[in-house]
Amino acid sequence: MHLYIKNMVCNRCILVVKQELEKLNIESRTVSLGEVETENELPKETVEQLAHNLASLGFELLDNSKQQLIEKIKNIVINQVHHSEEASNHNFSEVLSNALHKDYSYLSSLFSEVEGVTIEKYIINQKIEKVKELIIYDELSLSEIAYKLNYSSVAHLSNQFKKVTGLTPSHFKKVGEQKRKPLDKV
Repeated sequence: MHLYIKNMVCNRCILVVKQELEKLNIESRTVSLGEVETENELPKETVEQLAHNLASLGFELLDNSKQQLIEKIKNIVINQVHHSEEASNHNFSEVLSNALHKDYSYLSSLFSEVEGVTIEKYIINQKIEKVKELIIYDELSLSEIAYKLNYSSVAHLSNQFKKVTGLTPSHFKKVGEQKRKPLDKV
């Protein structure tokens, strides 16, 4: 049985969901961002209890296929931006279409309809959050950050950063941590 869970954005989320599954004695094959595959079909009561437990932790069990597809899109973007070590030269439109076996124009219009923001804007917001994280860590130069996140130039990154945050990257570095957002709030 496949279960789809909204707001899973990191490895700690996976750990928390695994713990909730164990509490309810639910055997899982896999637990990944936004998705759980169980060994067996679950009784309705168990699914409802899991949904309740997850909701108390800030997660949401999805039952609508459109919502599940939106969550898959978000998880692919988050994986590409936040958890991929190498710079990707692929367009997100190609990555999403190939991974979900759907036409990008369909994915884009569905995402905009349900989320009220375009996929492109969502990707930009995720990339800016990653830039904030990397600036705060202070391990990479702005040029290295631009390369890592597949920006065409430091100027492009800086312009986009200022457009989204209202701050230049150097000013953000001074004000720091209080301006970052949790990934599920982006």
